[in-house]
This record gives sequence, structure tokens and C-alpha cells, in this order.
Amino acid sequence: MNPLTGMQSAEIGIKNGRVLDGSGNPWFYGDIGVTGDTITYIGKEVKGETTINADGLMIAPGFIDIHSHSDLPLLIDPRGMSKITQGVTTEVIGNCGTSAAPMNKRLQDYRNKYARSQTSEDFVYDWTDLDSYIKRVEEQGVALNIAPLTGHGTIRQNVMLDDNRPPSDSELKQMKELLRDNLKKGSWGMSTGLIYTPSQYADTWELIELSKQLKPFDALYASHIRGEGATVIPAIKEAIEIGEKAEVRVQISHFKVCGAKNWGISDKTLQLVIDARNRGIDVDFDQYPYTASSTGLAALLPPWVHEGGMDKLLERIKSKEIRDRIRADPVEEMDDWSRLMVVHARNNPEYEGLNLQEMAEKQQKTPLDAMCDLLLEENGQVIIVLFEINEADVRRIMSNHLGMVGSDGRAVSPESIPGKVHPRYYGTFTRALGYYVREGVLPLQHAVRRMTSAPARRLGLQDRGLIREGYKADITVFDPVKIVDKATFTEPHQYSEGIMYVLVNGVPIIEKGAYTDKYPGRVLRKTLS
Repeated sequence: MNPLTGMQSAEIGIKNGRVLDGSGNPWFYGDIGVTGDTITYIGKEVKGETTINADGLMIAPGFIDIHSHSDLPLLIDPRGMSKITQGVTTEVIGNCGTSAAPMNKRLQDYRNKYARSQTSEDFVYDWTDLDSYIKRVEEQGVALNIAPLTGHGTIRQNVMLDDNRPPSDSELKQMKELLRDNLKKGSWGMSTGLIYTPSQYADTWELIELSKQLKPFDALYASHIRGEGATVIPAIKEAIEIGEKAEVRVQISHFKVCGAKNWGISDKTLQLVIDARNRGIDVDFDQYPYTASSTGLAALLPPWVHEGGMDKLLERIKSKEIRDRIRADPVEEMDDWSRLMVVHARNNPEYEGLNLQEMAEKQQKTPLDAMCDLLLEENGQVIIVLFEINEADVRRIMSNHLGMVGSDGRAVSPESIPGKVHPRYYGTFTRALGYYVREGVLPLQHAVRRMTSAPARRLGLQDRGLIREGYKADITVFDPVKIVDKATFTEPHQYSEGIMYVLVNGVPIIEKGAYTDKYPGRVLRKTLS
């Protein structure tokens, strides 16, 4: 402190703002001092070598996206534009059972052939383990922080590819070793995607045995559960059982209820979580604020069609007999083809923005035939949006204090990804802070807590998620009046408005709403405290 002026000196002084510290408490007037990568002062008077005038603005911790799929997009475009323009400073990657690492040569070859929906044609999967993935990220640079989870499906593919069977004792041992290796290298936990190949082939016992490896590391089990429609209740019960028997913390991903027949039962699904917590099982969840989900079109096909991987799937769906078998026992999502909209089809962009009913009518085919033919033409790489969620359920879930905000999206830009995307890529956090706060679904300070200290606590980040002296200077400054999501389902590539300044590790990456072309992000590794 300067003894003559009584002011605290800092490299960056954020002045005249209202501080929402991330705890859930109401805002207070205060100045923030940042020196290096750390918050060094919170008080009334700060003198910065650089000054940010936050008059009329809110000063909050940088937002943490606890459910992201930016593993590859941040290698393609390290700016992370769709996320930093929402105030996000940390992306938790490796969700839904799929992670960048580990990856043996066989899996490298498989991904270089089929995992192309979010990469350019010349992108090469050339790393092998978490260390080499992190090295590639750090050598390239990245604008925001990354915290990696380990995908169960990725572990299983390394050992068994897409076999539909339980692992042998030897295979399970290999899977445990791969998971432990990632945890030792800094992974924050294991994720599952139990509607996707190959995680859907794992039984509860396998998931419990693997989740037991998390306990010594105090790591998280994050699950895209086995069903979110008609089977959502047993699926939630399975996640709770895994947490109870493995004695680990459980994060239920993108908590929702899908399908018109199931709308309204979110009171029951929430009660399952509350009851589990009352029994001492540590279960939480995250949510995105939209009435539509998104996934790969191939995920709508029954599990038996996926057996053996994408090669076998594409061969099967050429057959009329196979298509008739699918028709005879359709999945729940096929009840209404008009609710399924194509958003990414690289070789058939004319179908992007059409629902499958419209596409089928245009082709004079049945919706199932049109779907299978499109998958064949696109080598299986088609992304859809599913309008299957009820607004009342969204609001009820959001009103529960246990929830966090997670986008289930990727950090992209209009230049980095072809086709349309779900608007959650661009608007999740600003939609929660703008539309849903203004609608009175939750107070502003609670919304901020759900995207700052709550995910930091859940993950185990010790020095982020709060405005507190000694914490890392990940800070978002926003206008509470002007903050708004602009992305829509028809025009998704639109940046949010109202985010004025974003600091990552003490470095401004957004100034007065504009990107600064700086890359101060880090890969955050979990360490045993």
C-alpha cells in the first residue's frame, strides 16, 4: 500500500464495480487488485498500472464450464471464442465417456477415419497419452484453462474397441491401469456416456469396479446416464448406486427429462438426488438452459447396430432387413421425426436446418431410410438437435440449489467449425445470467455461484471459482442489464453480448467486449493435496 495515498498498488486495478464473489452472497461495492496471475487485493481503493473501470458492471469469478466437449476444438482454434465471449475461463473436457487420451495406435487410426464431425480434413490425432495431449495444447497455446476428465468409452476402446460384451479379467485390469495412469497425470475424474458406443455395453458392475479407482484420488464420476427419457429414473438410480458402492462423488451430466410422454417428472428425478444426498451419497448435477438436446444422428440407432464399431454399423444399415428390424422396434426419439433437426452434414449442407421429416419428404423416402442413407453418405458423421425438453422441467431443475451450469458444448468460432451447431455453444452462460435471471427463475448471485464456486468445489479446484485474495485471477466483468445470448437454432454462430472484460490467469483476453489475441490459458492438473 502507498503510505501517502492509502491506496493499494497492483498491476491491474478493477475499480468502481459491484463484486459478486461467487459464494452466492449478494454483491458489494469494491475494487479488485491483480498482480501476476493472482488476486492480491479486495477493498475500497486500488491503483493499478492498468485500470479497468467497472462502473455499472458486475465483477465475478471467471465462469467454469463443468461439462464441455472442447478437447479437440481448442486444438483447432485455441481462442475459444464462443466460450470466452460468455465469460468462461475454464473448460472441463473429456465428458460423456469420450476424452482426448489415452489413445493407442489402433484407436488413433479409428479416430482419424471416423471422428471427423468437429475437425478439419487435415487434422491428425497424433498423441498417445494425457501428457502428450497436454504438451500439444501447451505448445500451441490456448486462451482459457482446460481441466481434463478421462472418458470411460475411450479407456474401453483402447482395450476392447467397440465389442458388445463384458471385459475379461485381463481387460478390466488393463482398463483400470489406463484410468489410474491418467489420474496420476492429473485427470480430474472419469466420465461415462451410457447411450454411446462403447460405454453403453458396460454393465453397472464394470462401472463400479472402474469408479473404485477414483476414490484414492478423490476424483469425480461424471455420467451421461443410461437414459434421459422413459428410462430416466432407473438411469439416475444406477448413477447413485455407482457412487454409493464405489464411494465416489457423482455428477449427473446435463440433467433433464426428454420426450413429451415423460414431461413433468422432473420433480421425481430431483427427489431421487435429494434422497440420495440425505443417505450420505454425494450426488450433484449440471444443466444447460435449453429445451433441445444435441447428439450424433447415429446415436438414435439401437445398441446392437453399433456392435463392432462404425465400419460394422455402416455395413449393417445398407441392408433392408436391418432397416426393417429397426423400424419394428424404434427408439423413443423416433416417435416424432419432426423434432429431430440436422445441424451438421458436411457433404449435404442443404439438409442442415431441416428436420428429418422434412428431409424425408424432400427425398420421397421414409424418415428411417432418409436417416440411414444420410449416415452412409456422411460416413456416420451427422449431428442433430432434438427438440424434446419441456420448459417447465427446465425451470424446475434450474430452481433447485444443487444444480450447476454446464454447456455440453464446444469452444468454437464461425470459422472453425462447419455447419450449424446447438446455440448452447455460444449462449449457455449468458442465457442463464440474462433470460432466466430476468425471468425470476433464480437470483443473479445464485446463477453466478452455479458457474463459479459450485463447479470449482465439485471438481476440486482449490484456487479458482471465488473472488478472494490469493486466488487465481480468472475474472469476468459483465453488464447485468445488457447481458444476452444471441445464438438461435437457425442462426447459432452469434456471440453473446454484455461480457465486457475477461481475465485468465491475470491476463485480459476480452477488453471492452473485444478479443485481445492472447493465450494465457493453462491445462490444470489435479494433484493429491
